[in-house]
Amino acid sequence: MSSPLHRREFIKRSGLLAAGLSAWQSASLLRGADSPGEKIVLAVMGTNGRGLDLIAGFTAIPGVEIAYICDVDTRAIAKGITATNRKQAKEPKGLGDFRRALDDKEVDALVIAAPDHWHGPATIMACAAGKHVYVEKPACHNPHEGELMIAAARKHRRVVQLGTQRRSMPGIIEAIDKLQAGAIGPVRYARAWYNNARGTIGRGQVVPVPSWLEYSLWQGPAPERPYHDNVIHYNWHWFWHWGTGELGNNGIHALDVCRWGLGVEFPHRVTSGGCRYHFQDDWETPDTQVVTYDFGDKGLVWEGHSCDPYDAEHTGFGASFYGDGGAMVVGSSGYRILDGKGKEVSQGSGPGSDSPHQRNFLDCIRSGKSPNAEIEVGFKSTLLCHLGNIAQRTGRTVSLDPDTHRITGDLNAAALWRREYRPGWEPRF
Repeated sequence: MSSPLHRREFIKRSGLLAAGLSAWQSASLLRGADSPGEKIVLAVMGTNGRGLDLIAGFTAIPGVEIAYICDVDTRAIAKGITATNRKQAKEPKGLGDFRRALDDKEVDALVIAAPDHWHGPATIMACAAGKHVYVEKPACHNPHEGELMIAAARKHRRVVQLGTQRRSMPGIIEAIDKLQAGAIGPVRYARAWYNNARGTIGRGQVVPVPSWLEYSLWQGPAPERPYHDNVIHYNWHWFWHWGTGELGNNGIHALDVCRWGLGVEFPHRVTSGGCRYHFQDDWETPDTQVVTYDFGDKGLVWEGHSCDPYDAEHTGFGASFYGDGGAMVVGSSGYRILDGKGKEVSQGSGPGSDSPHQRNFLDCIRSGKSPNAEIEVGFKSTLLCHLGNIAQRTGRTVSLDPDTHRITGDLNAAALWRREYRPGWEPRF
């Protein structure tokens, strides 16, 4: 089964042709009938965790005002308002339903730090309302939503930046520039990894919805399920219904760096192996997963170890590239270059904050330029996560058609290209 958005129509709507993309860039700074002034007004959706970091970053940048804190958890709204008030004189308004903020013509952009199943639908709604979008990784819950996000950004001429912040970190940019300039010779293979020491989530029970939570709106576009006491606020990551596993949660960052460094876009074949090995509980996604990506002339491997904290590189996160003349190891914000015998010959680093990425987003709203992690770029990296998960869930190698970049030869795998939605919640732009 394939998405009803035909490939040719997707290309047309997405503005993939250079002329269309150029026209979008030159016009993307428009906000309705007016251009945004020096001040950019934001609404933040999701302030229980990652959203608080984004609030701290945006409020530290001159010319930004956060007008709304939006969350389905009244406690999170209070936390978001408190975080904003630390650096902003004007107190933001708290909203349970972010859609009310989209109705405000003074709002320029929506910042999305909600669960994965909300990333695509909220982005599409915001673009249709004339708002620019900064959306946390992964770009979407499934490939179909990613296609719609690109199409919505193009149709409504909005700036949409994915929160893969290494695209804007000086140390990582320097690393990729050196890699592509031939610092270790021709590169044909890369490895990405993430390690942690996560514990069990136990067996959840169906219990009454807490008074502080608007659970129906938390579910939003996802088909309704009873409230369980071990899902919200973080463990939804490990359920296919709402999350994308460790691959979408943290793998996206390292895979994005690898795809960028290798200069590749769509793989030919994807395989995945692993399982939930460490605990007998409700966790559905793998806690141990190895995914291989074949791009024809280059290869990429991702290793995810949610419950094994140690890696051979002695760091929980990273990406390494292997060339004819040596190797490069990229960490959270810097890199090391090794010669053919493993001796370090140079290194580089830079600040590891989100600030450059957030500034890039704001600058592009004002200038109309394309951001460093523009949604089409972000979707291609996110698609690697989805393909790895589809291969994992089906237990088979996933092959992509070289022309359409869609899954071919496997109806069960192709059926996972999209999801089912609650009645009336299917994304439209």
